[in-house]
Amino acid sequence: MSAITIIGLGTMARVLGARAVAAGHSIQVIGRNGTKAAALAGELGGNTTAGTVGSGALTGDLVVLAVPYAGAASIVSQYGDALAGKVIVDITNPFDLTTFTDLVTPDGSSAAQEIAWAAPAGAQVVKAFNTLFSGVLASGEVEGHPLDVFLAGDDAGAKASVSSFVESLGLSPQDTGDLKMAHWLEGVGLLIVGLAQQRKNFALSVKILG
Repeated sequence: MSAITIIGLGTMARVLGARAVAAGHSIQVIGRNGTKAAALAGELGGNTTAGTVGSGALTGDLVVLAVPYAGAASIVSQYGDALAGKVIVDITNPFDLTTFTDLVTPDGSSAAQEIAWAAPAGAQVVKAFNTLFSGVLASGEVEGHPLDVFLAGDDAGAKASVSSFVESLGLSPQDTGDLKMAHWLEGVGLLIVGLAQQRKNFALSVKILG
């Protein structure tokens, strides 16, 4: 099994951490509040350790950014060369939080590409998990089918590592292409949020059938 670092202490971090622990992975959870990070590590159990942002080593080969978009690139810059050789998994969505009708990244760009620009040489960025609500991810399926996790990234080896992680969680990886496709995945995330708000139902996901 893999060593996974999750930066963030929110609901997505908790759900991803729980599924990863159940799959037998070693987990490191990191947050700005060390006490809360330790509490989450205790809640997750298994082989889970805790740390504070900017303090100590990143133990995971995969580093999941489970933080709000606004702070993601700065965290990557803060860690700098400590991320060299690692696969950064970006699950953020760059939504306009006042309207939820627009992306705040420039046309032709994406949160994942901004994170890649902030990352050191030797780090690879893969977009993943951004089209899933936490409750849906916790269930792991939709109408009896495993959830699809859409990936985008420039490095085939990095995407293979993330795909293996996704499969270990009982989910189905779907490779959409290069990292530039992250822009469109973030648009899909925005679409799903809009539909969920209209329907007052957040048990939604996108699934490829056939």
